[in-house]
Amino acid sequence: MLKKSLAVAVCIALTGCSEKPASQQQNEQLEQPEKQVAQINYPDTRKGDVVDSYFGEQVADPYRWLEDDMSEETAKWVEAQNQVTFDYLEQIPYRDELKERLKTLMDYEKVSAPFKEGDYTYFYKNDGLQNQYVLYRQKGEGEAEIFLDPNTFSEDGTTSLAGISFSEDGSLAAYQISEGGSDWRKVIVLDTETKKQLGETLVDVKFSGISWLGNDGFYYSSYDKPEGSELSAKTDQHKLYYHKLGTAQKDDQLIFGGTEAQKHRYVGAAVTSDERFLVISAAVSTSGNKLFIKDLTDENSELVTVIDDITYDTSVIDNEGDKLFLVTNKDAPNKRVVTVDAKDPAPENWQDLIPETDNVLNLSKGGGYFFARYMVDAISQVKQFDKSGKLVREIALPGVGTASGFGGKQEQQTLYYTFTNYKTPGTIFSFDVQSGESQVYRESGAKFDPSQYESKQVFYTSKDGTKVPMIITYKKGTKLNGEAPTILYGYGGFNISLTPRFSATTAAWLEQGGVYAVANLRGGGEYGKKWHKAGTQLEKQNVFDDFIAAAEFLIDNDYTSSERLAVRGGSNGGLLVGAVMTQRPDLFKVALPAVGVLDMLRYHTFTAGAGWAYDYGTAQDSKEMFNYLKGYSPVHNVKPGVHYPATLITTGDHDDRVVPAHSYKFAAELQDKHQGENPVMIRIETNAGHGAGTPTSKTIEQYADIYGFTLYNMGIKKL
Repeated sequence: MLKKSLAVAVCIALTGCSEKPASQQQNEQLEQPEKQVAQINYPDTRKGDVVDSYFGEQVADPYRWLEDDMSEETAKWVEAQNQVTFDYLEQIPYRDELKERLKTLMDYEKVSAPFKEGDYTYFYKNDGLQNQYVLYRQKGEGEAEIFLDPNTFSEDGTTSLAGISFSEDGSLAAYQISEGGSDWRKVIVLDTETKKQLGETLVDVKFSGISWLGNDGFYYSSYDKPEGSELSAKTDQHKLYYHKLGTAQKDDQLIFGGTEAQKHRYVGAAVTSDERFLVISAAVSTSGNKLFIKDLTDENSELVTVIDDITYDTSVIDNEGDKLFLVTNKDAPNKRVVTVDAKDPAPENWQDLIPETDNVLNLSKGGGYFFARYMVDAISQVKQFDKSGKLVREIALPGVGTASGFGGKQEQQTLYYTFTNYKTPGTIFSFDVQSGESQVYRESGAKFDPSQYESKQVFYTSKDGTKVPMIITYKKGTKLNGEAPTILYGYGGFNISLTPRFSATTAAWLEQGGVYAVANLRGGGEYGKKWHKAGTQLEKQNVFDDFIAAAEFLIDNDYTSSERLAVRGGSNGGLLVGAVMTQRPDLFKVALPAVGVLDMLRYHTFTAGAGWAYDYGTAQDSKEMFNYLKGYSPVHNVKPGVHYPATLITTGDHDDRVVPAHSYKFAAELQDKHQGENPVMIRIETNAGHGAGTPTSKTIEQYADIYGFTLYNMGIKKL
């Protein structure tokens, strides 16, 4: 079992029940308001004269100046845009009602699954409307006490706990904090018994786990601090360090990544629980990695290569002495588990332990067993295996949805998992590894009745004949007459799978009689590496075609109409929304691109953006790649005189993953060229990043604005 950071990924569950039958509520919603179109005076956005040359073609970039997040001119532009946007949002008659409803629905106790460290059991809890989850602990049957309360880290709740890692004996902990949503982190070490800080605070740590070596120190990763803006400057050489407790950070030992031969954009490390091996992963993009091991029992041991082919994704999941257990998609697009001797770990020596199947594998471990969590059409199936690869049992799940967890220490006999779907709040189950019995450990406190809602999976046909799954959820009794307000959500990239999960904000939308549809587009990981690659680079258009076909399915089957259809996605999903709204502006009434990658000719020049080239390619790769990117890049495909959907772009001014300049430039292009009455606006959250660690108060405000904007522009008169 590898020691690694425990990511703070506690999902907020928000629920609600309508006081009116769905049909009555929907009929009231569908009352058409009198047409009232207020003239919107967008801020003037200066056009510069920057022109770039790509393979002999000149491409103007009039809003290049908005990339300078340190300039006073950009700051004034942000302020002016927010003024216009919030003036508009304040006119929505039920904006405050939505905000209050969201606040009420979120005000219940939310608790995570427990985990054991040393003599204590730890868990996260939010009393209701706390901005950040609090980390508690208890010893045995004693009273639970607060271990870390991120709500005390800053006055406005924007500093979050971004990860924590405990030493093997649980006596030490190193936790990361994120300020304003930034990916740049600080690391603080505590004596867990006294809760007192040990040594200095580490700074400028980015994209890093923390892995302890005994109680002496730990490994972490970061980049050299860039010159100029730390929010947008390019970072492409990740380095692995060892920090010895009691020493200064400037004296930390560079372990890997300091030479040109070891230059990679993403480097991570983990120590096996027996402290036998240091495992190092090195990657140049978000897909594929090299893998190395070092024998920590021999101070002079060399770094041994396990695999140096970045075509594949490979990781060490466990070890027993020299025997390594690996998870890989080499020669297995849906992944498999293999074993190999650490003395000669090359791929030609790998032996299958859990062979590849027709379904994508995700693996966890605990209690001396492996748990294969398969995706069957994006739905969970879980099987328990022993260390010899023998199937122990298929675990009976409480329904059709997503099961996550089944992780823990080698000696644990009780593990925990969470089960959820789009209409079922997350329930925590305990699982006995010997008997295979599951029991409810903690039910959700959400006041939400799943029996009032329907969630079903459909398969529709994309442009090229590919069958694509989609899950559609709505309140029972909703009239499917083409009039239901509908949000279609998608992502379609980076091998990321959208599996059914209950969401606070989704529940609020369903409560209003809305339909919520999630399409499992190509580019994601729902069907393994082949599905992923079918939505990358010169095949990226497949993703947009899949999303457009999903919208057409919803319309053709009378779930909604173009006048009642909104599209939403974030990050790579923001690109998705930007692309389909510029390709088919007639198909949607509302577009909601969030923190999107929208300038496809320059995305790789910011922060770690070059690491996304596996999915996108870059404009420098070839003339063919340049033309392809330019052909769908949202910033470059806004046409003058076109009637675009009502658009609310959302971003954070401190987003250092997908820099806000993407959204700024897209908003400027739309406001300059768009014709018609639909508003095209940008909502810029200040002191906020890509989304992780967003305070509850800001989440409530954001979704009240998003849903209010959506319903208002669909012609909904009242809730």
